[in-house]
Amino acid sequence: MTIGEKIAWDDTVLPFQLDASDIRGRVARLDQTLQNVLAQHTYPPEIEALVAEATLLTALIGQTIKLRWKLSLQVRGDGPARLIATDYYAPKDDGTPAQIRAYASYDADRLQTGSKPFSQIGKGYFAVLLDQGDGTQPYQGITPIAGDALSACAETYFAQSEQLPTRFALSFGRAQLPGEDSSWRAGGIMLQHMPKASPLMAGGEGGTGDRGLLQAADVLDGDEAENWSRANLLLDTVEETELIGPHVQPSDLLVRLFHEEQPRVYDAQPVSFGCTCSADRVRQSLSIYSAKDIAHMTTDDDKVTADCQFCGAHYEFDPRTLGFEAEVDPGAHG
Repeated sequence: MTIGEKIAWDDTVLPFQLDASDIRGRVARLDQTLQNVLAQHTYPPEIEALVAEATLLTALIGQTIKLRWKLSLQVRGDGPARLIATDYYAPKDDGTPAQIRAYASYDADRLQTGSKPFSQIGKGYFAVLLDQGDGTQPYQGITPIAGDALSACAETYFAQSEQLPTRFALSFGRAQLPGEDSSWRAGGIMLQHMPKASPLMAGGEGGTGDRGLLQAADVLDGDEAENWSRANLLLDTVEETELIGPHVQPSDLLVRLFHEEQPRVYDAQPVSFGCTCSADRVRQSLSIYSAKDIAHMTTDDDKVTADCQFCGAHYEFDPRTLGFEAEVDPGAHG
């Protein structure tokens, strides 16, 4: 696709609410952030697309939750795409960007070239992890891989684990400005209804989704179900070029789609690529190992090395400074 000039909404997430429907949502646009995430590795096209979709989902979901620290998505499967992992770090201060990072682990020899990216995952699970920092208990919710896209897995997760009807409309791919090389660009809308009750859950019944899992229709009834259905029909009219921009501003898009639902927008949240890895964090992760364990990790050059899977940063350590039996103060060495 060829696109025109960029707009100020790139790399932002815009929260909104549909007052007439009791539905909240987010509009996300990713440009340089996604480009930087994918630039850390040279992925095959199928894996690249999965990482792009997961990154966009993370931007939408992370901004929905009131975080003090980190939200993570993990997709694990028995197919060629073994792991897709993303992290969303909440802004440290008002007005500063949230940070996103992502990576994938895959078996290149098993990749099915030309097949749909989602088919490379196989059977497995979709997980959401919340870490609110020191003094809190981490949360983890897991649902089986379901549907035909990572967005469908996320919708199933929210219906099954949280009883929150959720819908995603996503678009992502390579775009090209006149006279420039192609680069990745993504955009999406997330809708989420806050139900007062779950009629199907109250009866202890199974869901109507894939393999008996819950879906949005199972946790709504009455006026709530009608409102949800109406908002989804309106979202069905969105075009891919409207989602990724750059000519249609998110606020204008919301008016076009949902003007009868009384959309109300809030302050946009900037996002950027960022990684929290550091030598101290690596050293801390190795603090559980004995001197014997550390010796097995030591190279012929008498070093212990580590590489960040998210950003590619390389670290080297004196093995004597590592583990719970460290002989030398790490402050005196690299």
